[in-house]
Amino acid sequence: MPTRQIYLLSPQELSPETIAVAFAKTSRSPESFREISSELSDEKSARFHEKWVVGYGHASVAEHAVLHIAFENVSRLAVESIESNRLGSYTEKSTRYQKWGKDSFFVPPELDGDARREAYLRTCHLLFETYAQSLDPVRKLVEKQNPRRSDESEDSYDRRIRSGYVDSCRFLLPTAALANLGMTANARVLENTIRKLLSHPLAEVRQIGTEVKQATLKVVPTLVKYAEAVPYLTETTDGFAQVVLPETASEASTDWCQLVDYDPQGEAKVLASALLRFSEMPYEEALEAVRSASPAERDRLAAVLLGNLELHDTPLRELEHTAYTFDLILDQGAYAEFKRHRMMTQTPQALTARLGYTVPRRVVEAGCEAVYRSAMQAAAEMYEDLAAWNPHVAAYIVPNGFNRRVLFSLNLREVYAFCQLRSASAAHFSMRRVALRVAEEVQRVHPLLSQFMHLPEESWQAVERQFFSQT
Repeated sequence: MPTRQIYLLSPQELSPETIAVAFAKTSRSPESFREISSELSDEKSARFHEKWVVGYGHASVAEHAVLHIAFENVSRLAVESIESNRLGSYTEKSTRYQKWGKDSFFVPPELDGDARREAYLRTCHLLFETYAQSLDPVRKLVEKQNPRRSDESEDSYDRRIRSGYVDSCRFLLPTAALANLGMTANARVLENTIRKLLSHPLAEVRQIGTEVKQATLKVVPTLVKYAEAVPYLTETTDGFAQVVLPETASEASTDWCQLVDYDPQGEAKVLASALLRFSEMPYEEALEAVRSASPAERDRLAAVLLGNLELHDTPLRELEHTAYTFDLILDQGAYAEFKRHRMMTQTPQALTARLGYTVPRRVVEAGCEAVYRSAMQAAAEMYEDLAAWNPHVAAYIVPNGFNRRVLFSLNLREVYAFCQLRSASAAHFSMRRVALRVAEEVQRVHPLLSQFMHLPEESWQAVERQFFSQT
């Protein structure tokens, strides 16, 4: 019997395209990966990709070529487009643990030569100055609420309380704020990323797409060279901009989080899928067995499926057989974190200043409410001025505190992951409120399978009372 071997193909010795070919060739070659790769060159790898990936559409081969891309000084609005690919991995500059300088914002090239540019600059400077002026008063409030320990160094103390005051002041930062971002993705994802970036209505995002393509061509010259703008994307965006629908008489709900769709039979379907996995039953028989079971028997099945789940365990994939759809309004700062949960299906509306804004309680208690509201009002007025001319550019001026609507769907397995992670005490209070509310809604409709989530004792209402001003 051949000896088992497990080893790495080194990116220091082989290019990403060559590694991709080495893995691809194993489907038809009896040789080891070392033998295959030793016979390859960059030129041979390029020919292979031209034939099989480009010519015959075997795009999965490109998934073995992995790259790490550094983005520096891109707007947080552009970050949304970069991170919109589900299968990439991203880490970005945190608005919770880092502070922004007064000029750390992007000026969109669409404003070059436009009379609105000076007003845009003034509004950005007002927001950043108000942000900087608020940091010290809010920090003093947090220090009063969380005194320094006798054995705690100044640096350790600052690290412990920093998010407590930066968390509240970050609501003033507009999406024009500059950020750094690291992305790890395979060449197939990168090709799709480049296409989407090149098809975007914002000049900054299109420029980033061009620069990403130029940078990646140096490493994977064959796998991304045909990435271009996609007419379907641009035409669909433009087409919906022209759609005019008649106004309806129905009154919109004022509830910020609504469970708008779920499967009433979802719990039975999850339990039936688990029975199918661990038995020899066909699905219909398993489903009927669950439906015919007594409440006590269903409780036992649920306990077997989820009762031994520890906090950091991942539930079985059978929980993916039922899903929930929510209509959610949350502040833009929270959305910047929310969007990272890419196992969901998220449909965000364009960012505007028309859904109101959040006032953090600590801003009020620190005596900064008046200047906070003044800055937010100035941003809202600047948004409307820009939106009448170019709504895409107008989004740059909208601060994190303004609300945004997003429709999202997630399965029960992702409910566990999202609600447990984002309800933890270390999570931002805006996200804790969302996670606890989502958990409450799921527990309301599917109490049998959601009861095993590891959640804190606090409620979303308690988080709202503690961290959000009601004025």
